[in-house]
Amino acid sequence: MASIAIYGKRIPDEARPFVERILGTLEEEGCEVTMYRGFQKRLNESWDLGLTLPEYTSAETLQALNPDFLMVIGGDGTILDACSQVGRSGIPLIGINTGRLGFLANITRDEAPASLKRILQGAYRIEERYTLQASAEGPELLDPDFALNEIAVSRKGTTSMISIHVHLNGQFLNTYWADGLIISTPTGSTGYNLSCGGPILMPLSPNFILTPIAPHNLTVRPLVIPNNGILELRIEAREDNYLCSMDSRVFSLDVGTTLKIQQADFKFRLVQTEEHNFPTTLRNKLLWGLDRRN
Repeated sequence: MASIAIYGKRIPDEARPFVERILGTLEEEGCEVTMYRGFQKRLNESWDLGLTLPEYTSAETLQALNPDFLMVIGGDGTILDACSQVGRSGIPLIGINTGRLGFLANITRDEAPASLKRILQGAYRIEERYTLQASAEGPELLDPDFALNEIAVSRKGTTSMISIHVHLNGQFLNTYWADGLIISTPTGSTGYNLSCGGPILMPLSPNFILTPIAPHNLTVRPLVIPNNGILELRIEAREDNYLCSMDSRVFSLDVGTTLKIQQADFKFRLVQTEEHNFPTTLRNKLLWGLDRRN
């Protein structure tokens, strides 16, 4: 009997039949199901489902439960939130997409019941995705200290650019005069990095990407580096603080606080079904090869 925990946040009302089918499939397959308390409360209040499933309430209770899978219902942002709960536990994530693009949550509503059955039968593979971790030299505490998609620094409370002095493995790399700088994993290359003109990497590439946000010097381009290096960032700004975002979490740090960024000491484990692969996802999500003239 497989044990599955379920996490979600807000999902559209039109997804109700889909959620009910998912829960029905898990019941049919005899799964031991636990649901995040806030999500179960939201479903019962919004849709009056009358769910009374066992609940977990925090990252600590989820990791103590140690289910076979954490199934995330929502979009990629919901999966990034779920990563904070999974942490370094190694619990595999199943992404069920009720959002828009869905590079991480790539199982669609229509596919979900059949895909879940195949996963429970063992027809899946685990992709271990590189992650970033950061530490701050100063009183600020970054907790959790990791990111699956990206770590970004940006200006706060000002329209003026900031100066980001970057060292790689102890050697000076560049000073970026920009609104900010994104340090992206291959997984995050299709997110904020892509929006700012950075390259797309295959998910298992052993690299990170440095992508400036609106740089003043137009000759400064995104840079791909090996992921075994150590980056040090020091910020200069007209304000007393700057922002450090780690996926969906944002921290305010004092200017002058040095950030140390490197590959984390663990990887997130994402469940991939046999019919899904990254090239197919790119074509479907980014409409590659689609000629609207025909």
